[in-house]
Amino acid sequence: MSELVEVIVGVIGRAHGVRGEVNVEPRTDEIERRFAPGAELRAGEGGKLTVESANQPSGRLVVGFREIADRTAAELLRGRVLSVRVPVDEQPSGREEYFDRQLAGLAVLRADGTVAGTIVQILHSPAQDLLVVDVDGSEYLVPFVKALVPEVDLAAGTVRLADVAGLLDDQAQEG
Repeated sequence: MSELVEVIVGVIGRAHGVRGEVNVEPRTDEIERRFAPGAELRAGEGGKLTVESANQPSGRLVVGFREIADRTAAELLRGRVLSVRVPVDEQPSGREEYFDRQLAGLAVLRADGTVAGTIVQILHSPAQDLLVVDVDGSEYLVPFVKALVPEVDLAAGTVRLADVAGLLDDQAQEG
């Protein structure tokens, strides 16, 4: 049996309607996978919720849980963090996609192969994800796009950056 890791998949927001459905702020790119009917999620301190329905009217995630019968019960769960325990070696459903936990801690290589720093965090912005790279105690944000990060090698524990001036250097001269 493989080791399990707890992954945050969303945060419960306000109640939606009177039947106990709630708005959920997703913290995953795999909404269909994590909020599939029958999926069991952890809701904070020891609570377990079973997904009964999930849909996205107007782009918002609305989830019905088997254990929440009415609006009053739904309101009591507002702000609870939803998580799921998954095998540590689980892979994303999409090709060339990565979980944050796979990227955090990887060594960052410059285009010439020299070690520049370490990924300490991944920020999810509306435009694209950003790698937070620690270089000798200073943090740099690198857009996680193929043009700037052409190679991710999980087996080697590295990501390689493109040869672009200024990605990890405040003093870079523009040409």
